[in-house]
Amino acid sequence: MTFADGIWHQIFSFDNYGELLALVRNSLIAGAALGLIGGLAGVFVIMRDLPFAVHGISELSFAGASAALLLGTNIVAGSIVGSLLAAGVIALLGTRARDRNSAIGILMPFGLGLGVLFLALYKGRGANKFGLLTGQIVAVDAPQTAWLLGTSAVVLAALVVMWRPLTFASADPDVAAARGVPVRGLSFAFMIVLGLAVALSVQVVGALLVLTLVVTPAAAAARVTASPVLLPLLSVVFAVASIEGGILLALGSSIPISPYVTTISFGIYVVCRFAGTCRARRWGSRTAAPQPA
Repeated sequence: MTFADGIWHQIFSFDNYGELLALVRNSLIAGAALGLIGGLAGVFVIMRDLPFAVHGISELSFAGASAALLLGTNIVAGSIVGSLLAAGVIALLGTRARDRNSAIGILMPFGLGLGVLFLALYKGRGANKFGLLTGQIVAVDAPQTAWLLGTSAVVLAALVVMWRPLTFASADPDVAAARGVPVRGLSFAFMIVLGLAVALSVQVVGALLVLTLVVTPAAAAARVTASPVLLPLLSVVFAVASIEGGILLALGSSIPISPYVTTISFGIYVVCRFAGTCRARRWGSRTAAPQPA
């Protein structure tokens, strides 16, 4: 056996894979729902330049989940409360990009510090602490799945209702405001929706890796299309492929789910960036080509 074979067998073991698959049924269902709302919300995160806000909200979501773990209450509910508090504060204080980034920079270490404090006081299983930060493949049980699906339905309904005005306000806020679109109200509403989406994603990929579900798929889709139909569609496909692929690979591995999800998501982005660059050069060469007289 070569060194590479030894490393492969040390990491991967697909024995009894079919039996193990039944153990992650809830995670697969939750992953599909999170891929859907993460991919859709990510479109507006890219359009409104909010990746830093996603990271800030995830830190407070981590603090809320840690507090719930310490108190022995519902972790999903704690995560949602933390996310909504962060999203509300960012929406109220951050009317401009500079103010918003300053508020997030203050919230992030505060939320992370609170989360670490709550985990230090928690005397339960160490795997629960680690899972809140980096995700855990079998962490989603039946009650959590019900919470995730119910909240995902709320997020999806909210995005559907405000999709068109939010797209207008995100693309050109000044013109949208002149046309009577409630730009500030939509901004606040989207931050609340984003907070819910982040809180749900923390349950599967962990607080430190939420960006890979809410930002990377939409950024990859934006590299290959600007179509208002294809952009959200590809973003959702990339997000679902990343999380479901990560779950299926982690099931036969001794490594947590997060490296697989992030690697798949990053690989998709690299391919899309390369394809987008090639297409831009091809169109550029056609434009520069001499025209017949």
